[in-house]
Amino acid sequence: MPTLWLVIQIYNSMSEYFFINNRRYTGSKFKLLGKIKEIIEKYCPNQRSFTDIFAGTGVVSAELISHFKEININDLLYSNDIIYKSFFLKKKYSEKKLIDFKNSVNLTNINKIPDNYFSKNFGEKYYSKKDSKLIGHIRSLIEESSNFNLHEKYILLASLIYSADKASNTVGHYDAYIRNKKIFDKFEFKLIKPIKHNSKINIFREDANELAKKHYSDVVYIDPPYNSRQYSRFYHLLETLTVWDKPKLEGVALKRPTENMSDYCRISATDVFRDLILNIKCKYLLVSYNNTYNSKSSSSENKIKYNDLVAILKTKGKLKIFDYKFNHFNAGKTDFNDHKEFIFLIETNEK
Repeated sequence: MPTLWLVIQIYNSMSEYFFINNRRYTGSKFKLLGKIKEIIEKYCPNQRSFTDIFAGTGVVSAELISHFKEININDLLYSNDIIYKSFFLKKKYSEKKLIDFKNSVNLTNINKIPDNYFSKNFGEKYYSKKDSKLIGHIRSLIEESSNFNLHEKYILLASLIYSADKASNTVGHYDAYIRNKKIFDKFEFKLIKPIKHNSKINIFREDANELAKKHYSDVVYIDPPYNSRQYSRFYHLLETLTVWDKPKLEGVALKRPTENMSDYCRISATDVFRDLILNIKCKYLLVSYNNTYNSKSSSSENKIKYNDLVAILKTKGKLKIFDYKFNHFNAGKTDFNDHKEFIFLIETNEK
């Protein structure tokens, strides 16, 4: 009997649209959404505002959007920022124009497209040569077209990010491409489906610790990176596709110049987390955590240890701990025989 998660994934994959959860993303909390929602409904009732301060895919905010009048979404990645704007902002757009664009580019004669920045760098590595030419061609069309308003361009760009991600020759991130494998043409441009809602949306692209010092929300959800894997490096290709500044790329993985590096992925992570908790302003605080601190891989090992995290959270108020057993994806270097996801709920002293 397939799980509900698998049924949803199969249904979404058959849809003509991409939904917000249709990304492959390290640390995505899609499978944990029901638990997060359940805890908020039971222990944080009748609150007005919610902040996801390390929003990642944005699926947590999407799941809770009907529960709060105001949703605040923050992440440092350029690609995630565009994705939030396209899914959440309530701006006017012409669905007909977007569909016409989609149909037009999918009928493109790729043999007539010249090599471009994207195909020269990523062709026959992350994508087939034809797919990479078409992706670069579409990105240039979005950038140069005067036929679309700003929000329509956000939707088209987010659609390209999702479409490119689905077709990539990777294990789900861009730290490397899969070698010694024939790369087939499989790219298809599909549109994302913006979320209909009645909430006020605020989108930030800021350092979480700095945002916490000037921002208040009734409920704040925290899911920071805990290991040494920098998200700006893991998703460099999507960042390059988004910004389209065509930088000189570095190394075998063809990464853009270093930027947006997180202190949560460094040895200072515990101190940085302590600073965040000290400065964050809210009634209720939820924190996700998993037990990869027992990892055999140094890159997967948690920078913040469980006992340190609990001690820091206790300084903020009354703490409840929930744990759930989950299967965890890994590339084979780490043994997860008893993988658990934890959710910490703190009823803060700041009423």
